[in-house]
Amino acid sequence: MQMNRWQNYLSEELLKDIFSNTYEVLGERLFELIQPYLTKEKRLSKTYDEQEVILITYGDSIHTDHEKPLKTLKQFAQDHLKGFISAIHLLPIYPYTSDDGFSVVDYLKIDERLGDWKDIDAISQDFDLMLDAVINHISKESQWFKDYQKGIEPYTQFFTEKEDGFDVSQVIRPRALPLFHTYETVNGPKELWTTFSEDQIDLNYASVDLIVEIAKVLLSYGDHGAKYIRLDAIGFACKASGTTCMHLKQTHNLIKLYRQMFDVCFGDVKLITETNVPHNDNISYFGNGYDEAHMVYQFPLPPLTLYSFIKEDVTKMMHWLASIQPPSDQTTFFNFLASHDGIGMRPTEGVLSEEEKQLMVNQTLNNGGRIGYKYNPDGTKSAYELNINYMDALKAEGMTEDEHIHKFIASQSILLALQGVPGIYIHSLLGSSNDEQGVEASGINRRINREKLQLRELEDQLNTLSRRSQVLNRFKRLLEVRKQQAAFSPMSVQKMVESEPELFTIIRGQENPVLVIVNVSKREILSEKLSTYHGKDLITGEFFDGSRKIKPYEVLWVKI
Repeated sequence: MQMNRWQNYLSEELLKDIFSNTYEVLGERLFELIQPYLTKEKRLSKTYDEQEVILITYGDSIHTDHEKPLKTLKQFAQDHLKGFISAIHLLPIYPYTSDDGFSVVDYLKIDERLGDWKDIDAISQDFDLMLDAVINHISKESQWFKDYQKGIEPYTQFFTEKEDGFDVSQVIRPRALPLFHTYETVNGPKELWTTFSEDQIDLNYASVDLIVEIAKVLLSYGDHGAKYIRLDAIGFACKASGTTCMHLKQTHNLIKLYRQMFDVCFGDVKLITETNVPHNDNISYFGNGYDEAHMVYQFPLPPLTLYSFIKEDVTKMMHWLASIQPPSDQTTFFNFLASHDGIGMRPTEGVLSEEEKQLMVNQTLNNGGRIGYKYNPDGTKSAYELNINYMDALKAEGMTEDEHIHKFIASQSILLALQGVPGIYIHSLLGSSNDEQGVEASGINRRINREKLQLRELEDQLNTLSRRSQVLNRFKRLLEVRKQQAAFSPMSVQKMVESEPELFTIIRGQENPVLVIVNVSKREILSEKLSTYHGKDLITGEFFDGSRKIKPYEVLWVKI
């Protein structure tokens, strides 16, 4: 029996699992996309190492009056961050209509207010590039949706219409908004699936044509130099009656299919899944460790780190960390503490009690933050995310500015020391605070951590002893040390060390191990359990004797 052309490159079993009746059609159409790459030399894939640090930023987080923001961002990164970060994650850079970029009008264009593809290509020449693929939904102003409304093929199949008898009672919602909205079409009003908002209409992955169109989009990102592609909200992609409509087998198969496509076409593109959910669901996107996501967002880390500093007790976080192991030598975690979104609360399910979660909610409100809520299947609402700048989330009554910076850097040092690739949000790197004006002007809670910085003002602050300059310089010191120690490679071992509840303590690496100690409390701690450890503190260069007291919010990376 003659093989189809695509069978040398794509899994027949996987395609059958996605479309049992039309899998050969899908295979042939995807092969047409793959074929031009088969004669090209593959880009060499590098292994994860201690040099890998990713900056997370909007394209216009830094701006000036005389040039497009993408050019400004690149120049700022070259001037201040070259040698400290290896990659830049650009949050959605496409034309959009709402949700600060996450309601995309056209996946293949750059928002002209930011720049153009030449600016993206220029960034990819000096930094590894991470692009967002916002492919769970698309704007109602997109041409795809307008053609759907006009009844033009194949777009009539691109969106998920409400079906009679479809059981949505178990559907998990990320926002307290209606699941369906009604839109006018040439065939009359249609109720369509809208996981996130009326302007963000879910795409229909039961359509061969849609899967192929998204494949074209993803390959174009690879062509523009993307070494990482973030699959935004991908857990919601597929639907099935009577289920939660999250993490379905169809969704995992879809990611596996796109991974195979990237492996064939480029060889060095890493897929990162963004699923703000409890840990076991999150790590399911690793697949068998070789066939699905290369990295998954470490979503429990931000709330558990915050909780540890509020309680001045790392017991819960250490217990959770002890259970974590990447599933293969080709996968790791994307670690982060702050992002453009809030601090997700769902990942704490099964780790923190309701009372412990409420402590974080209270602290957020006391420190000027907001709370985002979600609907539960039983009709109740619960906290879905904390909307607050991470530095402000750590504020405590009576704390001095110097103490506040020490505490913040202590939290960030945990991010940089853990097994995985660290992602640093630009407003953490630059010591920003809550953007109250942004929230008030927009009515959008998440704007509290999405401030737009004017370049001249930022440069002036970085040239003084401002909070921004202190935070950035202390980050740079930690990053400088980190990249010189193979122990901090994402692939090196991580071992928990028993110590006092106020001390975060792990050992990274085997041949040249580093003992990481972070005091999450405002008290000096004398640790009997660490008394046998000694060596050079890589951050200060001083000798560390385990019998001495650990200062409040002190960070030690000891070469033992």
